[in-house]
Amino acid sequence: MTTLDGEEPDLLSIFQPRPSEEEEITTTTTTTTTNNPTTTTIEQTTDQTHHHLRSTNTTLTIRQITSRGLSFQLWPAASTLLSLLDQPNTTPVRHLISSLPLPHPPPLRLLELGSGTGLAGISAAATLPASVTLTDLPHVLPNLTHNADANISAVRSLGGDVRVRPLRWGNGDDDDHRSVSEEFGGFDVVMASDVVYYDSLFEPLLETLRFFVVGEVVLVMAHLRRWKKDSVFFGKARRFFDVKVIHSDPPLPGSRKGVTVYSFKQRRK
Repeated sequence: MTTLDGEEPDLLSIFQPRPSEEEEITTTTTTTTTNNPTTTTIEQTTDQTHHHLRSTNTTLTIRQITSRGLSFQLWPAASTLLSLLDQPNTTPVRHLISSLPLPHPPPLRLLELGSGTGLAGISAAATLPASVTLTDLPHVLPNLTHNADANISAVRSLGGDVRVRPLRWGNGDDDDHRSVSEEFGGFDVVMASDVVYYDSLFEPLLETLRFFVVGEVVLVMAHLRRWKKDSVFFGKARRFFDVKVIHSDPPLPGSRKGVTVYSFKQRRK
């Protein structure tokens, strides 16, 4: 999940993340003290969530830092992607990805946008398996890197791989976009979860999608609709992409909506 660099919108009361029944959560509180003359004490709450992957018989451990804001927490759409990836190729997401023609030797090359804690991308690396590039804004990367490193054994158990890079959404001609694309020779799949929520990011996100989702590249996006304005993003996206619903969850407890998973492919001119 990406926000403006260093900025977290006040959306916590809306998002209300809920762990799934298979998630085990351990909470610890750590205290750090700054070395400045006024000595400020900062308390930081850290949650460790453990996600068992049945398909690989491995467990992912994801660290959340809830006191740091939205980008450091788990959200329902990432859990939906994990569940769909951890199943046979008969599920819509697995079938779509497994049927893609690869113009290079395996593994699949996957780019995750707005990775946040990295749960969805790390799950893809471990289950498909895939060579996954996790991306987010610079202030999110230390925790994202921590999670990637903590799960490297599970990721490599079937031949997957994962790395972390900075990527600011927006102008596709900037150094972030070019360096990520050139370093890994392009991507077969782009993945994102819960990235459509802050309308000032609609255009930057679309610009980034138009850079990476070209030709045969497919975007798999999991989204939980929270506001009517979300439809504005999808309306704009349909000008450039063929957008299809490939999976829908039942409504979340206390909600009329469940997570929906979409596929995006570049529209043919």
